[in-house]
Amino acid sequence: MTAVFSHGRLRLYLLKLLADGPKHGYELIRLLENRFLGLYAPSAGTIYPRLQRLEGERLVTHTAAGGRKVYEITDAGRAELRQRAGELAALESEIKASVADLSELAGEIQQQVQGSMRDLKQELREATRQTRASRWRPPQPPPYQDAVADLDRRLGEFVAEVRGLVRGARTGGADASMVADVVDSALRDALGTLRRLLR
Repeated sequence: MTAVFSHGRLRLYLLKLLADGPKHGYELIRLLENRFLGLYAPSAGTIYPRLQRLEGERLVTHTAAGGRKVYEITDAGRAELRQRAGELAALESEIKASVADLSELAGEIQQQVQGSMRDLKQELREATRQTRASRWRPPQPPPYQDAVADLDRRLGEFVAEVRGLVRGARTGGADASMVADVVDSALRDALGTLRRLLR
């Protein structure tokens, strides 16, 4: 996976998006998020400074509408898009390849999380069954000790595997933050499931 938006290429892609019609900054963020299938979205701190620079170069202009700045490409911006049409086509191909890479990585992480969750559910059910079966007996050592140790081991293996996948993906620049977003999303989903399960 390559750093898709390195060396000023996000600037070029913003011009391309504005060539389709006027937009405010958050619309541009949403369009980029949709282009990356929800696996990456640039921050406002990434988009707005670039829009300001484009405006300073007279490639875009803005008007105020409903308390928001709506940006529109200028004739100079369209001329730059025409001059860089080959670079834009190459950028689209790289975005397509990066989206495929990110989708594959997200799928692998999701499978890992789902497998870990299935194992955890099974272990918790078994521990609950054993606890219920032994209620009439004298107190025993906590039945969860082995399950907790096994969970620690599984989580360590999961972290090691995700680390290996990320290092092996040759990430760089903006793509590293995309991978971090994918991992954050998977972990949030897993924690939400655990909280519901363990209540």
